[in-house]
Amino acid sequence: MATLKKSSHIRSILKGISWRFVATTDTILVVLLITCLLENCSIEDAIKIGASEFLIKLAIFYFHERIWLRYLGKQATTNREILYKSISWRIVATTMTFVISGIVLKSFNEIALYIALTELFTKFVLYYVHEKIWLKLPLGRIRNYLFRFK
Repeated sequence: MATLKKSSHIRSILKGISWRFVATTDTILVVLLITCLLENCSIEDAIKIGASEFLIKLAIFYFHERIWLRYLGKQATTNREILYKSISWRIVATTMTFVISGIVLKSFNEIALYIALTELFTKFVLYYVHEKIWLKLPLGRIRNYLFRFK
């Protein structure tokens, strides 16, 4: 089979799903940490925020991924490209976290802000590592596995 140069839509979707599992777990833990530190602990709110983010950000992640693929003409592979991609995603995702937290908590107050700011740092590191891990899986590997029975 010829060497595949472009990341497939399937790869972007699977990458988005794997990221959402990591990110949603982090969001739930961050919401619990912040709400408990501010004496307003709520597992229910943490799960609502995490579940809302999972669905909304999965779609946004897919489009972010495809925009970066189009912009670069390839996957982000250098540390600089991954860093810029991570920064752009954090701007979008942290803004969404603040909005979702504010809606679920029924107040755009310091709790929603602390949740967004805390995850700004935790998710930046997690996202960068996630990108590096996905670089280890060569292009076409998922496609070859999923369609090997044709």
